[in-house]
Amino acid sequence: MYDRFMMTPDQWCETSWRASPGSFVSLMTLYESNYIRLGWLCGDLDRLAEQAAARIDDALTLEYRVEERGPYTTLLCLSLRALGEAADGLPSLLVRVYHDARVVEASDVRQVARHNPPAPPLPVLGETLAPRWARNVMLNKWLEYCADRGCRFEPAAAMTV
Repeated sequence: MYDRFMMTPDQWCETSWRASPGSFVSLMTLYESNYIRLGWLCGDLDRLAEQAAARIDDALTLEYRVEERGPYTTLLCLSLRALGEAADGLPSLLVRVYHDARVVEASDVRQVARHNPPAPPLPVLGETLAPRWARNVMLNKWLEYCADRGCRFEPAAAMTV
């Protein structure tokens, strides 16, 4: 069976030669690269389990939890933590998967305060491209790091439709 995520290198994402880092065009290309890289780890992004964890190496675990599902999007809370440590106090990325557009955006960084409920995500309206660029470069590097170390969520964990 053809696996569209394992067969698609992200360097094939088309971009304009006129796009400069931090521009809208390069940001959209980065979103597409994030989609491909998240697909490397999760498989079919249309069929994500409610939550899953995958070991990266002997010291780190990557976890995600579905925060909300819509007809065209899924919002995930993605966390990286050391084995044996509680998730309290560790930063997490809120990641929105746009299934129809086949892009993934890191929409917010969430710092989970110990013994307090997490703060709601900050609004993105009126935000310049610079914070979006920084969050999504971080997500892209994070996903690449995990994939390079063989981190994969088990296909059996995927939701069946």
